[in-house]
Amino acid sequence: MRLRHVENGFDILNKHPKVITKPEKYNKKITNFFNNNNPIHIELGSGKGKFLTEMANLYPNINYFGFEKDTKVIYRWIKKINKDCPDNYYIIHSNADMLLEIFEEKSIERIYLNFSDPWPKPRHHKRRLTDKQFLDLYEVVLKKQGELHFKTDNNDLFDFSLLQLKENGWQIKLATRDLHKSNYVEDNVMTEYEEKFVIEGKNINKLVAFKK
Repeated sequence: MRLRHVENGFDILNKHPKVITKPEKYNKKITNFFNNNNPIHIELGSGKGKFLTEMANLYPNINYFGFEKDTKVIYRWIKKINKDCPDNYYIIHSNADMLLEIFEEKSIERIYLNFSDPWPKPRHHKRRLTDKQFLDLYEVVLKKQGELHFKTDNNDLFDFSLLQLKENGWQIKLATRDLHKSNYVEDNVMTEYEEKFVIEGKNINKLVAFKK
């Protein structure tokens, strides 16, 4: 279903207490929003927020930032927020390429990439969130032994990601080409897309990696 245009959408986001617009203006002190020293996990491309909200509920001692660039999608997310919303997450209205302007070096414990755009045309492969240029960004903001968690239904993107990680000195901690038939599914939290793909019978690829 196509999302309709949201009139004054940016103003609505800008006034919402769970949304951070123009995060770069906080001069890399954005983690101060939580007023604690709990670990920071981020998700790049959070969609309508199912994964991040469930994770925040399950792990109250971890702080979460969900990145989403689409104003209409964030609007759909905040329409579902109620008084019982966990207080250990914020939505960042921004792109992944802004990471170095937002976070201090070695400040993030984990990065989630869930069902990112596969950019199937070869000329667009540099836009993939597991391309070398993004892996270099992750390396700067991730703590030592910090992890990258990646899930996709796209087999070509998964092969590409494995190759990029290995070529750029990342260690593959785990990898499966059928998550829901593996031993790694026990603590898995599904996204909206993942629920749909599982119903359709698609295999879900997952990997966890860290920089050597």
